[in-house]
Amino acid sequence: MTIQRDLVGYGNKPPDKPFANGARLAISLVVNYEEGSERSHAMGDPDQEDMTEFGSYPFPPDTRNLAMESMMEYGSRVGIWRLLDMFGETGVKATMFACAVAFEHNPAVAKACVEAGHEICSHGYRWEEVFRLSEEEEREHIRLAVESFQKTTGRRPVGWYCRYGPSVHTRRLVVEEGGFLYDSDAYNDDSPYFVEVSGKRHLVVPYTPDANDFNFWLSPGFLTADHFFSYLQATFDVLYAEAARSTRIMSVGLHPRIIGRPGRVGGLRRFIDYARKYSDVWFATREEIARAWLELYG
Repeated sequence: MTIQRDLVGYGNKPPDKPFANGARLAISLVVNYEEGSERSHAMGDPDQEDMTEFGSYPFPPDTRNLAMESMMEYGSRVGIWRLLDMFGETGVKATMFACAVAFEHNPAVAKACVEAGHEICSHGYRWEEVFRLSEEEEREHIRLAVESFQKTTGRRPVGWYCRYGPSVHTRRLVVEEGGFLYDSDAYNDDSPYFVEVSGKRHLVVPYTPDANDFNFWLSPGFLTADHFFSYLQATFDVLYAEAARSTRIMSVGLHPRIIGRPGRVGGLRRFIDYARKYSDVWFATREEIARAWLELYG
């Protein structure tokens, strides 16, 4: 039986070339900036998001969920600025998984991210489940996203990441579009890897669902900044040890409306301070990682 999956990967022969800058481990801080692009009646959508600080809390179909909208707005009004201030204080660069429409609704955030030197990676035209779109709709939304980011940031994105997961068409459409260096629509490795798409070699920089602040909303026991720091520290320690013999990256998933809350953000700051003590650890954008990988293995 032939299946369209790769369950082998690098196996027991992981990539082992050191980064050119001497770094042993690359850390990718990823900020999912989605506020203002989520499904809501306010945006004219027929349905709306139901995941909030209250957990999954569905509303009657025709009732506007003002609580959900307000919790999302916290990220764009307060949380993102708290994170940007922290990154500036610690001197680290992040990758913004930004939805195009979210930047359109808050151009000051787009401007601040660009001026601070953070990477803008396309998180789609809206925060939408692209597997619900037709192939033509998805192709058009990729085009719209690129066009929008060129207006709000002055540069087209070179990375792509879907909400939750891609459709069966996404990677081919991203390669077809032609301007993307990588995508992050995979959770299956701790190192970047190449795939063949439509006869072309394409780079995947995998993302993470576990070292991710969304667990504050999903997991009842994942409640404090200490928990978040401890999990990131444990992840780091294993990957750093492995990086002595293999080329590893560590992804950290963040959301302004979640980690940006006062009682949580300290866990992230503790982790940044912890990792910065290692002189051979590189806080890198995903574009930087992609370009470094292409130099090593391209």
